[in-house]
Amino acid sequence: MIKIVLIRHGQTTFNKKNLFCGWTDADLTPRGRKEALKAGQTLKRKGFKFDLAFDSFLKRSSKTLALILKEMPGLRPKIIKDWRLNERHYGDLQGKSKPESVAKFGAKKVLAWRRGYAVRPPQISKSNKFNQSGELKYRGIKVPLAESLKDVEKRTKACWQELVVPALKQKKKIIISASGNNLRALIKYLDKLSAAEIAEINIPTGIPMVYELDNNLKPIKHYYLASRKELAAAISEVKNQTKR
Repeated sequence: MIKIVLIRHGQTTFNKKNLFCGWTDADLTPRGRKEALKAGQTLKRKGFKFDLAFDSFLKRSSKTLALILKEMPGLRPKIIKDWRLNERHYGDLQGKSKPESVAKFGAKKVLAWRRGYAVRPPQISKSNKFNQSGELKYRGIKVPLAESLKDVEKRTKACWQELVVPALKQKKKIIISASGNNLRALIKYLDKLSAAEIAEINIPTGIPMVYELDNNLKPIKHYYLASRKELAAAISEVKNQTKR
């Protein structure tokens, strides 16, 4: 049996304010840093060690990973950064309030933008200050103008197949620090969920998820390293972001 740990970054300043974040490089809040440290302590207590770690080009994922590894003894794993593990690009919604977007566009449309599998939000304008197309770290990368979860699944799946699968076949012990929609896309792919099924999945911040795979890298089961009460509260918070 093979185990791999997936974790959504800790709470960010945009999470706290209920803003659409996407590729905006939001930082962790004090709570987000505590979530990451707690995740590291939990993984240490459960006996996890890692040879290899993946994260995105976004500092929220990188800082979460760094804080987790700070709490874990032994040699630091090799870290591979890949833009394909960036959060879904929310187009012109980036930087906008989720509850205010509901008031402006209606709950049905915002829900489709957030959870519709093949629905893209409005494309980001050139004048939008949250447009990342000119950032140096994305030189040579075609920065999207807006993405659906289907788009994210395509690039996340490619990263999984090209980089993660070969490492798993070499028996590497791996952790992936990414964002909510990357992990939703990966769950959809691994568990072969329908578009309707993945729409109901909400990923909490800062709680490690463990996937157990067979020798053919097919999922056996997955679970969070948290109590039922803690997990339920964290998932509810994500689910109800547009209501506060």
